[in-house]
Amino acid sequence: MEIDREDGRTPNQLRPLACSRNILHRPHGSASWSQGDTKVLAAVYGPKPGTRKNENPEKACFEVIWKPKSGQIGKAEKEFEIILKKTIHSICVLTVNPNTTTSVIIQASNMFQCLFPLLYMMMVLYPFFYNARQPCHDLLPCAINAACAALVDAGIPMKHLAVAICCCLADSGYVVLDPNKLEEKKMTAFAYLVFPNTTLSVLPEVEGEPVEHGIITSVTHGVMSVDDYFLCVETGRAATASLSAFFRKNFQQSQGASSKAG
Repeated sequence: MEIDREDGRTPNQLRPLACSRNILHRPHGSASWSQGDTKVLAAVYGPKPGTRKNENPEKACFEVIWKPKSGQIGKAEKEFEIILKKTIHSICVLTVNPNTTTSVIIQASNMFQCLFPLLYMMMVLYPFFYNARQPCHDLLPCAINAACAALVDAGIPMKHLAVAICCCLADSGYVVLDPNKLEEKKMTAFAYLVFPNTTLSVLPEVEGEPVEHGIITSVTHGVMSVDDYFLCVETGRAATASLSAFFRKNFQQSQGASSKAG
């Protein structure tokens, strides 16, 4: 079935990507990640001595603090914090800096806010005209990608990098990759998927299954069948090649710029 998207993309096409690292001076590592009009900033502080209560002092600890675009943190953002923390624990080497805590701060942004600040302020002050506090489904994958870039910038030991993507399911049953905000309103279910972004990993194969075939994190919202879920996984996995290539190119350009500066 042929699908027409309002922005002209194919069903399996990502929005334009942009990533910048070392953009803040105070954190030990920082990065911004943009997909279309969605932008997320990530800052990493640490590792600092000591672990939080109920954490294993024999391993490194990570805490995630999500700062929404406006107002107080809501239920959705708290859920995002938990998912992001579990993802970071899965991709980082926790035995290198035991009994330490690293803080990852996530700040959600929006291109609309930058281009039309006065109108955006009206939306925040008068939410009955526009639900400005409603979290977008594309925020979590962007936050995971931004956090990975910031962790690399901070020099945090990692087993491997990861790439995150959102797939959604429409009423007609077709799967769309990386929906924008207008498309989200027409979708019935969403799948947040995080995959290893490289075949080079310090992790061994699990029962003969290569690491790149695994899934680090999988979260669904809404109702979808098992077949629809596996179709989302297949679609998301196919997109990891583009995301991984973008990550590598971005990191190589950053390393080249640092070498010239040195």
